[in-house]
Order: sequence, then structure tokens, then C-alpha cells
Amino acid sequence: MLILNFCRIFLIFLSVVCISCSNSENTSQNTNSTVEDTGAVSGGWLIYHILSEPATLNPIIASDAVESTINGNNIYESLAKRDYETLEIIPQIAESWVISDDKLKYKFKLREDVKWHDGMPFTSADVVFSYNTIMDPKVDAPHLRSYYQEILSVNAIGDYEVEFTYARPYFLALEFCSGMPIVPKHLFENGDFNKNPYGRKPVGTGPYKFVKWTTGREIVIKKNEDYWGKKPDLERIVFKIINDPTVAFQVLKRGDLDLSGLTPIQWDRQSNTKVFKDSFNKHKYFRPNYSFIGWNQNKPYFSDKRVRTAMTHLLNRELILNKILLELGVIVTNPFYINSPEYDKSIKPLDYSPETAKELLKKAGWIDHNNDGIRDKDGVKFEFELLLPSGSDTSEKIATILKEELDNQGIIMNIRKTEWAVFTTRLNERKFDAVTLGWSMGVESDPYQIWSSTQMETGHNFVGFDNKKAEKLITEARKEFNRKDRIKYYQEFANIVHEEQPYTFLFCRMSTVAVSNRFMDVVVYPLGLNPLEWYVPESYQKYGLN
Repeated sequence: MLILNFCRIFLIFLSVVCISCSNSENTSQNTNSTVEDTGAVSGGWLIYHILSEPATLNPIIASDAVESTINGNNIYESLAKRDYETLEIIPQIAESWVISDDKLKYKFKLREDVKWHDGMPFTSADVVFSYNTIMDPKVDAPHLRSYYQEILSVNAIGDYEVEFTYARPYFLALEFCSGMPIVPKHLFENGDFNKNPYGRKPVGTGPYKFVKWTTGREIVIKKNEDYWGKKPDLERIVFKIINDPTVAFQVLKRGDLDLSGLTPIQWDRQSNTKVFKDSFNKHKYFRPNYSFIGWNQNKPYFSDKRVRTAMTHLLNRELILNKILLELGVIVTNPFYINSPEYDKSIKPLDYSPETAKELLKKAGWIDHNNDGIRDKDGVKFEFELLLPSGSDTSEKIATILKEELDNQGIIMNIRKTEWAVFTTRLNERKFDAVTLGWSMGVESDPYQIWSSTQMETGHNFVGFDNKKAEKLITEARKEFNRKDRIKYYQEFANIVHEEQPYTFLFCRMSTVAVSNRFMDVVVYPLGLNPLEWYVPESYQKYGLN
């Protein structure tokens, strides 16, 4: 999934395979044995599998990685972007910028040849409008507001210059100013922003234009022939919505998908036939992500850290990594990307120990008082619901393993699967006991969005984590520009999170992806795959307009 808004953090399925934000460690199985490369040429379609349907394509209120896959660098653009290879921030629809010595002012010079897809010019008014919209408390964008709360003002200086002024220095200020989602003012300024119809038919400035959205089936975009920059070679990208990864794999094998993530068993066993290898190349690489089970601390079962710690002791993560993920990942212990310097490798995973869990539950007062086989406390039975998104095969398998362990401990766990839109609504409304999910991160991440107490009501602190010392550490880290010093704050913070166990941290999954070998220039960069560079030799192009 193309995560283009830098270090914004996005919700992902545990079994979703994102296609960006990897590090340089990767394995590619390239054959191209049946395709002759006759050189770059325009034409051809990319049929791209997505596991879930986005709730919206409005980039300001969307918070899941599926929306970013479709919008990012395709339909919408930001002032700047990260280079796929160097990871440096480079101009996009801003041609340059100047940062004041005190790091409080960021002035951007905008390109003057950029137009929205409806032909209207892109100007500084669109940037100012987008910022003001993000900061409007009536707009469903608390996940974004947390990043921009230190900004005092955003002012237009004529039509093609804009200046961001901060109240105090923030180490990711340039990244968030330049990576801020921007929408056309003339289409969004009237009516209820959250319900604006252009959330279903986006109008951006990017190299692809929106064509159609068929609910439950597909979202289609086509090449923008009036694009200000280098036009892509591929004429269309069709995002096929298939919720079941087993069904998606069958569709892939018969040639009706060009790009799809593979589950571990599909990668390791089901895609090793000669027929598959003659048609697809496979790529395997790490990316900044982690999966977890989150415990809602506002529920009586999980308000005590001893119970949350017991839950972690009851999950055999080594077994899951070996038998379910087939070693395509690594167990994590804290909320940073495991291959980044921020990740504290000295924090070791809690071991699988039902006996330790039993003692912790007893000390927390959860015992079977009435001899009915179910633990209880203060008249409340230990029976809860684990929420997970439909289509997440990995989540279901992990939930089944955990349920069996809890049954042995006198705890009832009911598994509740819901469609993605319902799932995210229940998260936002805090209507869950426990949830299994993942976060996809940027090159550098700010944990404030997930862990600050200010995000408990409407932000992404779904589980209600509230620790004053942790709050101080992540707040101080935001002002620290020296990365080594910032890492010290983060590692102390990570130790608090480990002690409190608001999440049972699971894995950093490897991306495992299959791409039709009709596509050329498929390179795994440090920032992942970039379909904007791909092309299909003319004799191998297929699909027709419809």
C-alpha cells in the first residue's frame, strides 16, 4: 500500500500486505522467462488487489492504508514527497522551500502549472483551506490534528507561496507541512465536509484521475493526460476489492489480477508451481509495521495491567510465527519499527507461560468464586469480545489459538468479525473489549497519535492508554531535533509501554507480494514498489476500455 503521507500512521489488517515503506532487506524471485522486454511504452492496465473497501477517498478524514494505496501519489499530491530510493524529502507540487533559523517558519514556493483534475488552478488558497479544515473540530480528522496542533498559522503570500508558522520547534515539522493532504477548496468549502460527495469521486492534481467506484467490486483510475509532471505509462489502475485472500489467490492464478499480496502459506507453498512462476514474480521484504492485540482499559477486565500482562503470557507467539506466519516476520515488543534505531532491542518478549498468567490473574482478583468454571470479580464474569476485521485470515487463526488458551484458564472470549467500515466505526466509538489489528508507519514516526492521552476520546488511542510519565516523554521528544537524544526519550517510553502492556505486541510482518511478469521496471526500493514507474511491452498489454 502506497503510504505517501510520510509518517502518518495507518490502520492495516494483520493479513494485509502493504507494498511500501520497506527497508532495503528484500528477496525477489524474478523470472520474466516468458516476456520479452521491448522497451518502455504507454498503455496497459494494472489490476491491483485490495482486501477491503475504503470508507472514503477524502484524504483528510480517511485513516486506513487502503485509502492511501488508492489516493497517494496517484490522485492526490502533497507539497513534497519522499524519494523512493534515497528517502530524502523532494519537491512535488511545491518547487522549493525555506526554513527559518529558529525552525519556526516553513515557507513553500508552489508550482504555477498545477491544475486540479477539473481544470481549476491549484493555489495557496487550497493549502490554507486544507489546513483550516484539518484543525476544525467538527471535521472527522483527530488523527491528523494531533500532528498540526503546534502550528500557529498557515498564511498565503499571494497565489503561489504559503508559510507555516509553529509555536515551538517540532522535529517532524517539515515532513508534516510538506506532506499535509490537500483538497480543492472550490469543491469542499460548502456543506458538511465529512459528507462531501467528492469523498466518493476524488478530484486531485496527480498523474491519475478518478473514473468510477463500484461498491464492493472495484475502484478505477486512469492516466491524467493533462498532468503537470512526467506521465505514467500505465493507462489505468483497477483496484479490485476481494475480501477473502483465498478467493483473491484463485483470481490471481487465473490471470484476472496483476498484483496481490500473498498469505504466508500462499507464498511458501501454493505459489511454487512452474505455472505460477512462469506468470508472476514474487517479492519479499520488511516494511515499517507491527501488529497487536489491543486491550480496552475502560473495560473491567483490562483496567489492571496484571490482567493485560497475563493475556500476553497466554499467547504463544513463537508457535504463531512458526506455524501460521511460516517465519515471515519477527516478534516485536514495543511501538517502533523493529529495523529503526528507535526500536529498543533490549526489551525482550514476555514468554509464553500459562502458569505465570494464572498467578497474575489470581493476584488481580479474577478467580472462580462460584465454581462455575468461569473466572469472575465483583460479580462480573470474565467474558469479553475480540473484534477483528473480516477477511483477515491471520487474525482469525491467532484469535482461535488465544481462545483455546483462555478456555483453559476459565475465561470466555467471543470472536466478532465485522466488515472494515463497521470495524473502524466501532473502534472510533470505542465499542469493543479487545481488538486485533496493525499499524503501518512512515520512515520516522511520532507515537503521539496513538499513545497520547489527548487522543483517547476521538484519536487513535483506542485502548485508553493514560500514563503521565509516558505523556511527558513523547511530548518532549517532539521538540528534540537531535535523533540520538530523541531516541533516549523513546526508549524510556517504550519500557513504560512494555511494563503496562496496553497492547500484546505481535509481529512485524514481511510484505509478500506477487506481480505479473508482464510488468517491467518493477524495483523494490527502500520505500517499496512504485507502480508509477512500471510499463507493459505492447505485445503483452491486455484489457480493453469498458
